[in-house]
Amino acid sequence: MKLLNLFLLTISITCTAQAQKAPDKLPNIVYIYADDLGYGELGCYGQQKIKTPNLDRLAKEGIRFTQHYTGTPVCAPARAMLMTGKHAGHSAIRGNFELGGFRDEEERGQMPLPANELTVAELLKQKGYATALTGKWGMGMNNTEGTPTRQGFDYYYGYLDQKQAHNLYPSHLWENDRWDTLAQPWQDIHRKLDPAKATDADFESFKGKEYAPAKMTEKALAFIDRSKAGPFFLYMPYTLPHVSLQAPDEYVKKYIGQFDEKPYYGEKNYASTKYPLSTYASMITFLDDQVGIILDKLKALGLDDNTIVMFSSDNGATFNGGVNPQFFNSVAGLRGLKMDVYEGGIREPFIVRWPGKIKPGRVSDHVSAQFDLMPTLAELTGQASPPTDGISFLPELLGQTNRQKKHEFLYFEYPEKGGQIAVRMGDWKGVKTDLRKNPGNPWQLFNLKTDRSESTDVAASHPDILKKLDQIVKREHEEPANAAWQFVMPVIAASRK
Repeated sequence: MKLLNLFLLTISITCTAQAQKAPDKLPNIVYIYADDLGYGELGCYGQQKIKTPNLDRLAKEGIRFTQHYTGTPVCAPARAMLMTGKHAGHSAIRGNFELGGFRDEEERGQMPLPANELTVAELLKQKGYATALTGKWGMGMNNTEGTPTRQGFDYYYGYLDQKQAHNLYPSHLWENDRWDTLAQPWQDIHRKLDPAKATDADFESFKGKEYAPAKMTEKALAFIDRSKAGPFFLYMPYTLPHVSLQAPDEYVKKYIGQFDEKPYYGEKNYASTKYPLSTYASMITFLDDQVGIILDKLKALGLDDNTIVMFSSDNGATFNGGVNPQFFNSVAGLRGLKMDVYEGGIREPFIVRWPGKIKPGRVSDHVSAQFDLMPTLAELTGQASPPTDGISFLPELLGQTNRQKKHEFLYFEYPEKGGQIAVRMGDWKGVKTDLRKNPGNPWQLFNLKTDRSESTDVAASHPDILKKLDQIVKREHEEPANAAWQFVMPVIAASRK
């Protein structure tokens, strides 16, 4: 009897201990997405003129990738590929297909993401995640199948229409399919000023009382508060530093006097500003401060160790609206800008921090892409990955480099700016441009290991590699339903001749 009682007591103690032991918790996930931020515009990526202390700290406390790519060099399709894990040959969205106009009553957004597309948010909801979006969506209005609430997000706040996002002091934003009126009226943000007559009041007229990026942070903090029991997924696609050049005065003043600058009068569209260089720098610093605010919130709530924070950008630095990428060395010597499939248009900063799991201060040259996010989060949360073009980079994050799979190639096609194709295969990078007018245009071939600026075309010396590139294009391209994005089939036909 005593032995039986001792046995039962032992079982009782063991069961109690097991019940008190907290199960492994699924990590919270925060993905912060900049808009038109160039590869070289953060201090940790070599920037000398713009201050980004919080993102630099994020890199010191985590891992910084040097060869990470967006899916395509412009807004809407990059966001679609990030969310669905598909490259540009398979994505449902492949360009900025604009609907409607700029005025409030003309707002119709971009082509909606189809309902049958599986998003990262939908994947995570299958594991019980609370999901939220605070920022720019660009893949469907509130009354379409593309609206965030029909694509896996429990909550969203921000811009649905990318044209509205040209103004960082908009008349309204959207909150869960409802119009949220802000404290300033609609204005024509693309109106030009006369250099001979422009006054300080004219420049001031492009400013407002409620700054959209600040509202995005406010809503994100509230979501973290109410979701702190976890797990949660917070996607934060800020509209910074995308033009128009607009920032709160206290941020612009931090830079005024540091640069030799002249007023911008709207000659290349978007809002005019008296201090274009200072304003651009201040927009990036403002973004950096928002990252700091989010990190501080996670720490204050005790969520630091169980939250993975990621940061990247949708494409390279822009060329219009008063932005001067040459002055800031915005793409760190890479070739091309936004709308180019050269490295400056598609290679992006990528930083990930996860205390206790990711060794701090690491730098990785693992070749990865934003369409890798879906399989990465599937592995992270113990789910089978749906079919994607990505490869999980979770082993790389955790320092398990011996089991990290590598891409055989990365495939890019882009129907705008004349029609472009690119393939990265190991250190080799093939590029074709101006394909709508000339589908038979030859490959340009670069060795990125010795020529990161893509300045020396060595295609003539490597016909065997060019054949492999042709085979990849033929295999990876699926013809899109939208005729505006159809340009690759004639290229494939020309390559057979």
